[in-house]
Amino acid sequence: MLEIASGEAGAFRRVVLAAALVFLLPLAGVAATGKPLSPYLEFPPRTSHAAHPPFSLPVFLFLAFIEVAATWPFLRRMASFAGIAGGRKPALPFPWWGWAGLAAGGVCWVVAWSRFHWMGRLQAHTFTPLWLSFILVANALTVRRTGRCLILSRPHRFLLLFPASAAFWWTFEYLNRFVGNWHYIGEKGFGPIEYFLFATLPFSTVLPAVLSVRELLRTFPRFDGPFLDRRPLSPPSPKRTAWAALILSCAGLALVGVVPDAVFPLVWIAPPLLLISLAALRRAPHALSGIASGDWRSVVSSALAAVLCGFFWEMWNFGSQAKWVYAIPYVDVLHVFEMPLLGYAGYLPFGVLCAEIGDNFLA
Repeated sequence: MLEIASGEAGAFRRVVLAAALVFLLPLAGVAATGKPLSPYLEFPPRTSHAAHPPFSLPVFLFLAFIEVAATWPFLRRMASFAGIAGGRKPALPFPWWGWAGLAAGGVCWVVAWSRFHWMGRLQAHTFTPLWLSFILVANALTVRRTGRCLILSRPHRFLLLFPASAAFWWTFEYLNRFVGNWHYIGEKGFGPIEYFLFATLPFSTVLPAVLSVRELLRTFPRFDGPFLDRRPLSPPSPKRTAWAALILSCAGLALVGVVPDAVFPLVWIAPPLLLISLAALRRAPHALSGIASGDWRSVVSSALAAVLCGFFWEMWNFGSQAKWVYAIPYVDVLHVFEMPLLGYAGYLPFGVLCAEIGDNFLA
């Protein structure tokens, strides 16, 4: 028990330190350029369209090549996996609360995308119930396949994910002040308290959704089996590698405040790299620990879960009245819903970060 408590305290300290660095380093970058800091600290944030460099074919092709090169080996292995003989039978019928989640989600979807005048007051508040319904359905599907799920097996720890998720996503809203990659339209003129409550509720569903989908994916042999025994990846000097990753992630966060259009992908890469490097320096378990022994299941399932959740985030956002739209430098083409196609790659490291944060609550 003392060892568990010590591990949780260490994880909490790492998260607090990482949050402080994420908050301070971009501001330090802005200060180094001589710009005022006040626009980055105002609340509520004024999310509006920001001017960015236009589409660049060389940049687009370069980033597309990196994304394909990074994901193709995993997609090929998943597609070629022969499966496990015998199959897996449902352990239980689909639970009643799963059906309730499907019904509630369907109603909320209709309300969100309709434009009937009498629904106007409800349409700005559909995102949270949509995602609560989604979380229920994902857990219900897991119960149907295995007889257990996060809601049933770890209810108290699962509930802790909601406030943690709210604070977690507020961090990205803060980083977006520097890069200006998305802004909101159709929202009302809220004061600080109203805006905080209006935004915090949907933000609280991010981690529960991603981790619920990850658990569901792990019940399918095709998403789990191919990555149990891959080639191990372990640096020759873990401590030096961790220090290098920490320095690079900190430098990247500072550059977000200096040259945001040039380094905007680091908003998604630097935070998980920062947290994982801090854990590695303490020789604590982290989201990439398994790959040292060839177990890539957690990494792949976490990244894929975030991509799948991202698809639903973007789809439900597309037809909603209060929504976000993107303005991304160099690659703002080939939109799937509001998101440029290459932008979906940001969900891959985001999923790893969700695992790094969320697993500390579920352990």
